[in-house]
Amino acid sequence: MTTPPGTPPPDPSASEAVGADVSGADAVRADAAGADAVRADGAGADAVRADGAAADAVGADGAGADAVGADGAGADALDARTFSRVLEPRAAGRLPLGEGTWHQLARAYVWVQLISQGAVFLLVLAVAIGVQAFTGVPWPWIPAGIVLVVTAIGLLITPRQARSFGYQLRQDDLVFRRGILWQRVVAVPYGRMQLVDITHGPLDRGFGIAQLKLVTAAASTGVTIPGLTQEAAEQLRDTLVAVAETRRTGL
Repeated sequence: MTTPPGTPPPDPSASEAVGADVSGADAVRADAAGADAVRADGAGADAVRADGAAADAVGADGAGADAVGADGAGADALDARTFSRVLEPRAAGRLPLGEGTWHQLARAYVWVQLISQGAVFLLVLAVAIGVQAFTGVPWPWIPAGIVLVVTAIGLLITPRQARSFGYQLRQDDLVFRRGILWQRVVAVPYGRMQLVDITHGPLDRGFGIAQLKLVTAAASTGVTIPGLTQEAAEQLRDTLVAVAETRRTGL
């Protein structure tokens, strides 16, 4: 190609400037690509953090589910092998049950009472017969007869009386009720509890039951709940101790 006359020679510095511009454009594009990479890395980091947060949320949900399961297990322990309904007197002036869930005694409590009272009945009867056989006088039947009648009445009313027991765990206190002819309802504030005691004898252990005693500052408000299953007694003890610590009133 022929260069027309009078055309100035090419300026090498201009070529270098063009090359520099091209290099600058490449650098800009490289910077843009680097920025995109940084943004991509940031997005990836955010995604990782989001995944971690989601995993933590799942773990928290699992812990919550475990807590709910524990509460359900505790509630099942209080109502396992117990009666289904608290019996009330038929009179119109009876003390009402009120709102809330009432827990009852174990069914095995009736058998323990029947065996215990039956043993007393047979022992008194055997003693009366033995005294009369050795002495030949009938007067031992007077005290023995009184004991036998009272014991027989106890044997008859024990199944119904056991179903009149009930306790309720409210927000601030435990309510305990018992009795059909003579009703008693006691509310024990959690913050006033000083001792929770579990006791059981050989016959109780054989049937898997125990009694739980609540001791407070005032002796008149103490409560003894008989005939609880071993699991219910332990669960109730742990629950009352934990709640009492949070409701302590400084005693």
